[in-house]
Amino acid sequence: AMVQKVGSIDTEGVSLQRLDVVADSVSDMTEVLKGADSLVIATGFVPGNPLKMNKAAHEVDNIGTCKLVDAAKAAGVKKVVMISSILTNGRNWGQEKSPGFVITNAFGNVLDEKIIAENYLRASGLDYTIVRPGGLKATAPAGALKISGEDTLNSGEISRDLVADVCVASLTDAKASNKVLEIIEDDGVPPKVFNGLVM
Repeated sequence: AMVQKVGSIDTEGVSLQRLDVVADSVSDMTEVLKGADSLVIATGFVPGNPLKMNKAAHEVDNIGTCKLVDAAKAAGVKKVVMISSILTNGRNWGQEKSPGFVITNAFGNVLDEKIIAENYLRASGLDYTIVRPGGLKATAPAGALKISGEDTLNSGEISRDLVADVCVASLTDAKASNKVLEIIEDDGVPPKVFNGLVM
């Protein structure tokens, strides 16, 4: 994960709250989420000590994320958007030997952990959208947004800015309800101004 440093944050109409999916209980997270209509889950463990990556991925991308889904449901959240990764379900569509799956999953078996949380959200009864971006770039978009169906993309990159645009649009766009959206940039097509989800 990457934290960008910004000069200031406009918090007009926003209440910033601390939430830790590993340390906090479901009831603690429920209290934080009370009054929220929607939630974007952008959790992801930070690779570090190679001997502890499996434990960290399990705690954050699986158990912690599932706890957050439980808290959202208990708090009355109506819509959940979860950021995951392309190839999260790679084992089930013959991609477990693809370079993208092998390299990404080498970090704590993170894709195997993420699919458990994805399936947990699907079974929760909440209205959801699972956004599976390709490799994340910290630069402006260089290509047009490409939205594809579930289990269709096994490579590609995308600007974090476009991922944020898709997540925000998914909160209110009925076309994204209870769907998995795999997204990358189409490098062969110039970038366009984001104008909603075109699927």
